[in-house]
Amino acid sequence: MSDVSNASPVVVPVVANTPHALPAYGTPDSAGLDLRAKLDAPVVLQPGERALIPTGLHFALPRGYEAQVRPRSGLAYKHGVTVLNSPGTIDADYRGDVGVILINHGQAPFTVEDGERIAQLVLARYERVEWAVIDTVEQLPSSTRGAGGFGHTGTT
Repeated sequence: MSDVSNASPVVVPVVANTPHALPAYGTPDSAGLDLRAKLDAPVVLQPGERALIPTGLHFALPRGYEAQVRPRSGLAYKHGVTVLNSPGTIDADYRGDVGVILINHGQAPFTVEDGERIAQLVLARYERVEWAVIDTVEQLPSSTRGAGGFGHTGTT
């Protein structure tokens, strides 16, 4: 079993155009860093409404990494507010403001306040794909599942 606490952190250059603290881990074993809204005025999300909420953060991820923007479970459970394109991907070559698309699936209006924790950010390594084109499905290596579709493996 690997010990993440002994791993060297990935250094990410950041420009923080915000008065709020940089994203931080809530506990030593947290996977996600809390992202905060950077707003000039509160944003009210009516039920079914969505909005792009800025964070004021700009950063340069190392090549081979992405940042995933994920919902906060408390907002989802208590208010029905979640990240619409979850997980949102921030590519290593993106340098713009990190925005979070929030949607209100709840039944009451929800107000996003400046400085409020609105999402989580998880850093993840990824692999690049190189396609090896094959002419027919029958030429693919066989598997136990085969061409079974959605729900094919059962519900339990």
